[in-house]
Amino acid sequence: MAASILIADDDPVQRRLVENMVQKCGYETVVVDSGDAVIAKLSGSGAVSVDAIVLDLVMPGLDGLGVLANIREAGLDIPVIVQTAHGGIDNVVSAMRAGALDFVVKPVGMERLQVSLRNALNTSALKGELQRIRHSREGRLSFSDIITRSEAMAGVMRTAQKAAASSIPVLIEGESGVGKELFARAIHGSGERKSKPFVAVNCGAIPDNLLESILFGHEKGAFTGATERHMGKFVEASGGTLFLDEVSELPLTAQVKLLRALQEGAVEAVGGRKPVKVDVRIISATNRKLLDRVKGGYFREDLFYRLHVLPVTIPPLRVRREDIPHLLRHFLARFGAEESRTITGITGEAMAHLSQLDWPGNIRQLENAVYRAVVMSEGDQLGLADFPIISAQSTVPSDVPAEPLVVSPALHPTSPSIVSGNEIPIAPLPASGMLAMLTSAGEMRPLEEMEHEIIRFAISHYRGQMSEVARRLKIGRSTLYRKLDEASADGPASDRAEDAG
Repeated sequence: MAASILIADDDPVQRRLVENMVQKCGYETVVVDSGDAVIAKLSGSGAVSVDAIVLDLVMPGLDGLGVLANIREAGLDIPVIVQTAHGGIDNVVSAMRAGALDFVVKPVGMERLQVSLRNALNTSALKGELQRIRHSREGRLSFSDIITRSEAMAGVMRTAQKAAASSIPVLIEGESGVGKELFARAIHGSGERKSKPFVAVNCGAIPDNLLESILFGHEKGAFTGATERHMGKFVEASGGTLFLDEVSELPLTAQVKLLRALQEGAVEAVGGRKPVKVDVRIISATNRKLLDRVKGGYFREDLFYRLHVLPVTIPPLRVRREDIPHLLRHFLARFGAEESRTITGITGEAMAHLSQLDWPGNIRQLENAVYRAVVMSEGDQLGLADFPIISAQSTVPSDVPAEPLVVSPALHPTSPSIVSGNEIPIAPLPASGMLAMLTSAGEMRPLEEMEHEIIRFAISHYRGQMSEVARRLKIGRSTLYRKLDEASADGPASDRAEDAG
């Protein structure tokens, strides 16, 4: 899923020109004709999520400065590029003071707008990463710090947000690296206990003979080496949240004592004489199916029902590929800043291929791949060569969706023969050599729609070399560009078919 840009201009001609340029840069667009429409799009129950705004400064009704003031008052952190036909210094100063990130004069050129959008998105990603790091250190992570645009995550987010409003025990399940602790911290940081401690314990990393001591504490002299009194994680987290990561790895002996602590709201330290009352919200996580562990006799059934009150299952990255471009952008901004590297972005070719991979290590693996690429890259833009994992996973995953991809309008006849990275659609590619003939309802797909999908695949397969694409498809270059323009002007054929029905 490409970045989404909101375009606001009361002039329909200028609006269409900017929309075409933005789409040619590989971004999705949301178009409105007034300042009031901008505020309506960004607020209320039907609010849309956008990554940047291209805003006309002079509009009837609510003008650009008024929109900037409303955005600031609402606390929205969206980069705004202001454009106007009046490029006086006073306008520039007023727009920048009102919160605009950049300023362009009509009619803006393609290259100038492309650079401005890229800088805006990079700046926004870096600010988001810095905020996320700061919130993590301060224990104030919230759901706004979770990077996702995937429909597969929408239900998970809603469930977790409801969980944050109470102290109900939550069990987070998901593969390693999907961000289980991030969700746990967001639940804590969005609830009434956010000002209290968040204490994380990795149950699989603690030796069995020390687990009870670490969880429940011990008295001085309780065992050899206990030279001081230790309060334990339960007492440490009292009033706040205790996060039990990899809870499925708890030994049975510790499970008995954990169950008792949860039932009675009190813990008894090793060597202690009386239990200590605690008020702890429990969030647990596992990368295994906990019910399978119960059936195998490795986990107590009664403890399972104590923890499994509200289950939250985070899907792996391979089933929410539309999140990959956004995660890449944020990781690139962070590591570029940390390593003092000026890297402008990732080529569309590399982005498209990275979006195809299975990522068995999920977000953690993706993060490390970007870290390595930033450190090892010698250019100012990351490409295929900077990600050895692409060649290591050369096969296309079986679960790549067969639905038609949204075409970036595109490639103008005056474009260079090698398409720039920002002009290639940032979306997963269709499976190599596979073309879905039927819709999900079992009906034949329109011929035009399949033709567009073939062209998109060919552009990616031949890495944007338009002459080669035209030659292999046995059509002229002018025909190829015309078909691309038709696809971008009309939208996906499936949408038109629905409208006709």
